[in-house]
Amino acid sequence: MEIKAFYEFVNAINEHNVANLYPMMTDDHMFVDAQGNEVSGKDKMKVGWTVYFQWFPDYKVEIISVFSDGDIVAAFGFASGTFKGIKTDKNENFWRLPAAWKVLVRDNKIKLWQVYADTKIPYDIINKNKQGDKP
Repeated sequence: MEIKAFYEFVNAINEHNVANLYPMMTDDHMFVDAQGNEVSGKDKMKVGWTVYFQWFPDYKVEIISVFSDGDIVAAFGFASGTFKGIKTDKNENFWRLPAAWKVLVRDNKIKLWQVYADTKIPYDIINKNKQGDKP
């Protein structure tokens, strides 16, 4: 059951469907990014996912391997996206990185979504574009 809930959540992410993500999260949902920053509560994450999908309108999670132990799911694969969908000849705004996720499932809902990845490249792309540099 946990793996099914996990894949439904991944599918909603890949569809950028915040309306479907929202009811899949527990009220006390916790998101932890790769730097250890925490966002608590599904209402805050509804806003968080909405903003993230605006930044990376083609954001995608690719799952290669999944393991479960009770209510914990561990997944490994890749995450990718293009900042604000801005394509360039050199593809400077696109990134695709190895990633892992730790997910806690409670009552078929996602209580914890924790990301493990080296996010230097996406952050560099965001900062470059915020500074007004042309892609």
